[in-house]
This record gives sequence, C-alpha cells and structure tokens, in this order.
Amino acid sequence: MPSEHAEIQVRPGGEGDLTALTALYNHYVRETAITFDTSPFTPEERRPWLLSHPVDGPYRLMVATDTGTGRILGYATSSPFRPKPAYATSVETTVYVAPDAGRRGIGTLLYKSLFEALAGEGLHRAYAGIARPNDASARLHERFGFRHVGTYREVGRKFGRWWDVAWYEKEL
Repeated sequence: MPSEHAEIQVRPGGEGDLTALTALYNHYVRETAITFDTSPFTPEERRPWLLSHPVDGPYRLMVATDTGTGRILGYATSSPFRPKPAYATSVETTVYVAPDAGRRGIGTLLYKSLFEALAGEGLHRAYAGIARPNDASARLHERFGFRHVGTYREVGRKFGRWWDVAWYEKEL
C-alpha cells in the first residue's frame, strides 16, 4: 500500500527555492494576519533570510515539494529566538503551507523533518507565536508537544484591526 505522503519530499531549502519561497510568504503577507509583515518582498530582499538558514546547525529551513512537479508546497524554519547570547539554546519555529496545497499533512511532515534535523544541536526550547485566531496552527503545534504559555493581547495591527499572538513552548 503506498504511503499517503509518497508524492511529497521534504528537504533542506536552498538558493534555487528563493523565488518560490518568497511568493509563498508574500501570499501570507498580502492576504492574512499570520505574519505581521505588511509589504510583500522581492526575492533579493528575502535572500538574507534564506542565507540565515544553512543546511546544518540550529537555524534550519525545510522545504516540502511535490515530487512530480517540483512545486514548493510549504516550508518550516527554526530561527534565533532573541539576539542576546543567553537565548542561543532557544529557537523560534514556524510553518507556512501553500494555501492551495490541500489537507495533505504537509505541516506535519515539515515539523517532523525540522525537529529530526534539530536533534543533537544542543537546543533546549522551541517557541512559536501564533496570531489568533488560527486553530489549525494551534492544533499542529500541540500535536508536536508545544503547550500554550501565554498570549500577547492586541500586539499587532494589520488590516485595520488588532491581533493577539499566542505563544507556545516545546522542550527539545
């Protein structure tokens, strides 16, 4: 019996993914409050972000692709939680899935691959901020052992309204 996910490959992201990753992210910038960026990016503007996620170390970029078409279906990252040195063993994680990718478990595959890649990196905690409401993201994070640790009320303003951000924490 073929695997439900046989047509999806998860791999580290690279330079050749920059344009597609930027387009995917820009959808969320333009259409949702999932990110608090308010202006779309060009691929060149996103290049420093891409380069800050090498194929090894604590700051990773995992990309899910359709093996038939090569199309990027989503990505997950781990990034510095805060810039001060004492935070070095903590990361902030995030997942973005193409809005037309369907319910194929892409977020689950991405997080599974990301956390496997982070094993042995000497990390202590992962954090995720989820703009509310976003029940699907909260469920995904809870499935991976994240627990809600607090909410910043009306911390962001986008599309003419205030948004809360719920913070989640996971032991690594």
